[in-house]
Amino acid sequence: MNKMFVVFFSTLFLAACSSQPAAPEQTGAHVEDRKPVTVETQPVTPVTAGKVDEYGLDMLKNPKSILSKRSVYFDFDQYVIKDEFKSLLEAHGRFLATNGKIKMLIQGNADERGSREYNLALGQKRAEAVKKTLLLIGGKEEQIESVSLGEEKPRCDQHTEECWAQNRRGDMLYSGEF
Repeated sequence: MNKMFVVFFSTLFLAACSSQPAAPEQTGAHVEDRKPVTVETQPVTPVTAGKVDEYGLDMLKNPKSILSKRSVYFDFDQYVIKDEFKSLLEAHGRFLATNGKIKMLIQGNADERGSREYNLALGQKRAEAVKKTLLLIGGKEEQIESVSLGEEKPRCDQHTEECWAQNRRGDMLYSGEF
C-alpha cells in the first residue's frame, strides 16, 4: 500500500514538472501609418489689466470707509453670516463688482477649541460663507478665493471668551495684501 502511494505521488510530481508546448507566436496590434498634422497658429493678443478705480483703492485704506473693515466674526461653532456684517459684505461685493480685475482672498479662522482638523473644516466653511455672500452681491468667481487657516492665525492668544470671539472670523484680503 505504501509503495502505491509513493508510485502515485512520484507520477503526479513528474507530471506537474513536465513542460508545456510552446505557444504559437503572437502578432502585435496593427499600427497605422499617419503623417504629421500641421496646425495653423493664430496671432496672440496680449491681455492688459483693466484700470482699477484709484478712488476705490484709497477707500480700502481709509479708516473712515466701511471698506477698510475686513473681518466678519462668527458665533461659536457657527458659519452663518450675522446680520450686523451684511452691510460690510454688501460694500465689499459692490467694490468687487465695480473693479472686476481686483482679486480677494478670504481666510477662514477658528478659535483654539476643537481638533485641528475640525477647526480647518470650520474655517473653510466660514470662508465659503463670506465668498457666497460676495458672489450674490456681484463679485465674480474668478475674483475670490477662499482658504482655511483653522486655528493657526489667532488674533488673540488668551484663553477667554472675548479672545476666542476675535479668532472666530473670516478675513478679506485684496490683491497685494496676500
